[in-house]
Amino acid sequence: MTVLIEEETEVIFPFDYKKLAEEIVETVIEAENFPYEAEVSLLLVSIETIQEINREYRKIDSATDVLSFPMVNYEFPGDFSKLEEQEDNFNPDTGEALLGDIVLCVDKVKEQATNFGHSEKREYAFLIMHSMLHLFGYDHMTKEEAVVMEEKQKKILNQMGILR
Repeated sequence: MTVLIEEETEVIFPFDYKKLAEEIVETVIEAENFPYEAEVSLLLVSIETIQEINREYRKIDSATDVLSFPMVNYEFPGDFSKLEEQEDNFNPDTGEALLGDIVLCVDKVKEQATNFGHSEKREYAFLIMHSMLHLFGYDHMTKEEAVVMEEKQKKILNQMGILR
């Protein structure tokens, strides 16, 4: 498993954010029974940068907490049966499945942790985990989809002992 982490803003958290990102990615991969080694990119940005990215890619001119850019198209969320049908789903150098990119706003992690009354560690972990589920094809556009994602999120965070 490879987690490529790049900082485009100053990152100061009271925990090892690189190690936690790797633990979250690995835990979600295991929870989803993903059958391949995987590569995920995590970009840590400022509020201004995530607003620019959100405006460019989603046509929404406001800051958000996290953006997910899946590299794999799934017929159904969490269905990995057809992954090998397209070789561009894999890094030719490492053989790892290219799951996609996560863009996380450091400013929003801090703001939302305060607003929700929990730790920055919990918010950071939640947002990466949430985004990983998007990289596996899950969404929350309908009530039914939201219930599935929320159950998975709760289970994974509880398993990791990262509570509110």
